[in-house]
Amino acid sequence: MDFLSDTVTLSRMQFALTAIFHMLFPVLTTGMGIYLVMVEGFWLKTKNSDYYYHARFWSKFYVLNFGIGVATGIPMEFQFGANWAPFSEAVGNFFGSVIGFEASWAFMLEAAFLGIMLFGWERVNPAIHFLSTILVAVGANLSTVWILTANSWMQTPSGGELVDGKFIVHDYFQAMFNPFMVNSILHMFFATLETSLFVIGGISAWYILKRRHEAFFTKSFKIVLAAAIAVAPLQIYVGHLSAEQVYHYQPTKLAAMEAQWETTPAGQPADWSLLAIPNEKAEKNDWQITIPNGLGYILELKKNLSEPVYGLKEWQPEDRPHLVGLIYYTFRIMVAIGFFFAGLMLLSVILWLLGRLSPDRIFHQRWLLVGWVLAAPLGYIAVDSGWIVRCVGRQPWTLYGQIRTIDSASNLPASHVLTSLIGFATVYTILFVAFLYFGSRIIRKGPNFDLPVPGTEPAQPAVETSPGQFVPDERPVETQQ
Repeated sequence: MDFLSDTVTLSRMQFALTAIFHMLFPVLTTGMGIYLVMVEGFWLKTKNSDYYYHARFWSKFYVLNFGIGVATGIPMEFQFGANWAPFSEAVGNFFGSVIGFEASWAFMLEAAFLGIMLFGWERVNPAIHFLSTILVAVGANLSTVWILTANSWMQTPSGGELVDGKFIVHDYFQAMFNPFMVNSILHMFFATLETSLFVIGGISAWYILKRRHEAFFTKSFKIVLAAAIAVAPLQIYVGHLSAEQVYHYQPTKLAAMEAQWETTPAGQPADWSLLAIPNEKAEKNDWQITIPNGLGYILELKKNLSEPVYGLKEWQPEDRPHLVGLIYYTFRIMVAIGFFFAGLMLLSVILWLLGRLSPDRIFHQRWLLVGWVLAAPLGYIAVDSGWIVRCVGRQPWTLYGQIRTIDSASNLPASHVLTSLIGFATVYTILFVAFLYFGSRIIRKGPNFDLPVPGTEPAQPAVETSPGQFVPDERPVETQQ
């Protein structure tokens, strides 16, 4: 229990708690925002009221996630000034401005048009409402751009140098477009979209299994399935590109991701451990299943054997990441979920092509629908696992290779940090229970088909002109009393 008296460890635990919990909610808003644009666009194009009711129903999940995301995101950013003040002072010239862009460019844009998207259906022109939905989605995804730009710079700092303990920016755009930036943004974009697709698909599958509004939710199921055809394989490909970048720019992280202790010299492709039990004290794996030359093929080093694959022993213990087992298995969990999504998508497409996903037949594909229901929470696990690999694997650096984590933490009493950590854990537990309650309430209630569809004329009341003869009452509404 020595960590209870270690301010740095407690600050890291607090930031990990707030970041992992907060990440659960923007993941859905960024991806679902795009889905809402799709279904509203379909409604405007086809005038099919089903798409309108889909937009109204799924927007409830959007606003629920948005609200809790705001409540959990703001305290997380305050920690940079409280728990990580030395780091913020050192890199504020760049890092602080990028975080500020996220709040002023992205969050404000999303928040400004969210009210119109939610409550403007019968108050503004349909084109204006559609534009508002688009801007909400743009704002949500722009947050991803700025956050990943800041974090990518922490992984591969560029565009300046440390002078007397402060990072001086020489080229702002070089700092923004650092080596990790593009692939990191794409990887997170596809992660949020894929998670949202499988959440929507899983909830739709649940309704179909319960024989509630089967035709209605078969439509949403097929929409997300069609989108997943492109998203699932693209996510795997971009993830592969990200792993190649880790090999070139963060070899210590790659060694931890693969629990590789010994260096594989140039001219020899590295083996890949499918499963292992890393032992940090002994600096070896107590047990492992390896695929000969596998890592060389994965990293495409078979074509170029002039570069070695470094093992963790190449660095002193204080210069390499710890918690190797955590990094190793969270990486594999993320990868396994990505391939599970791709496999589930492929099976679903095959059944769709065979005509088994029609509204009158889809209920009989129970095993497939159960698979989609079980897949609904997996995207969250994959996203948080990826962030664990990304951030824990960066250790012992906050700014990779330049500022150590131990030098980034504020000099606070450990008891104060422990108190705030317990407070965050308590409040976030309450928020999570509230989220589950209100989310399940939305699901139990289901879509409201009594909502008026904008642009359609309400039925005129009939008046009796003679016994047994009725015609619509065309008088102004205010005189129909």
